[in-house]
Amino acid sequence: MKYTENRVKFLLLPLLIIAVGIVMFFVRGFNYDTEFVGGIRMQVNVGSTFENQDLANLVIENAGEVASPVVQKIGDGTQATIKMSELDDATKTKLTDAIKAKYGEDAVMSLNSASASFGTQVQRKALVYTLIAILCILAYIAIRFEVKSAVMAVIALAINVVVMMAVYTITYTPLNTTFIAAMLTVVGYSINNTIVVFDRIRENMRGFNAKKGQIVSEVVDRSIKESIGRTLNTTITTLITILLLYFLGVNSIKEFAFPLIVGVIIGAYTSIFVASPFWASWKTSELEAKKTK
Repeated sequence: MKYTENRVKFLLLPLLIIAVGIVMFFVRGFNYDTEFVGGIRMQVNVGSTFENQDLANLVIENAGEVASPVVQKIGDGTQATIKMSELDDATKTKLTDAIKAKYGEDAVMSLNSASASFGTQVQRKALVYTLIAILCILAYIAIRFEVKSAVMAVIALAINVVVMMAVYTITYTPLNTTFIAAMLTVVGYSINNTIVVFDRIRENMRGFNAKKGQIVSEVVDRSIKESIGRTLNTTITTLITILLLYFLGVNSIKEFAFPLIVGVIIGAYTSIFVASPFWASWKTSELEAKKTK
């Protein structure tokens, strides 16, 4: 397969996901969790199937319209996450007592509160840490390989992050600090895949001489073919573990596993089909520019 020749076609898939994500963002925006926007997050075990509105009405009856509850089913459909505005201690106690009275003493599985200022602080720190990670990666790859490799690796990482956010928008999955942890994990994982391919390219480019008729795209295609097996094997074995965590784990584990699944898949994809092929195009343009001088 000519990876470099079909680089634009390969780029269409992540761009399509991003485009759908942008549309959904303007339709309903991100599903920010209370960690980001402040408020209360309560997990409830109803014990049987239920209507979201019935649970929302129960919250309004005991906490008032100001609670603005948003109910989302989780697990097997007998549990729910309720997000609402911040309440005083007396109102929270009244609400939890009402839920326990209707659904049982063990109905309230967890209750977490966060202020709006805390949410803003979390968002700011998440952005700063992500930028620091990307800058460190840019510097590392620029030193180990070259600036062009670093730029293409960071562009691939940016695509990974945006695709993950797009999937969160499309599926309307709550966006919280778990996503940030998963995103930083994926950044490290996917950059490793990219380095594996770039390492093989560097080995095959030794002694490269364009004057002898050697072509950059052919070297890159061969390098991808030689390293794709390792990348796919690593990705598949990692996915097996994460999928088991997702299907067998509790809700908190699933929240972490879901973005990892998305990130690992798109990370492997961009490492193979985006970073290296577009690096080859850039390198070819540079060599042709030198010829014309």
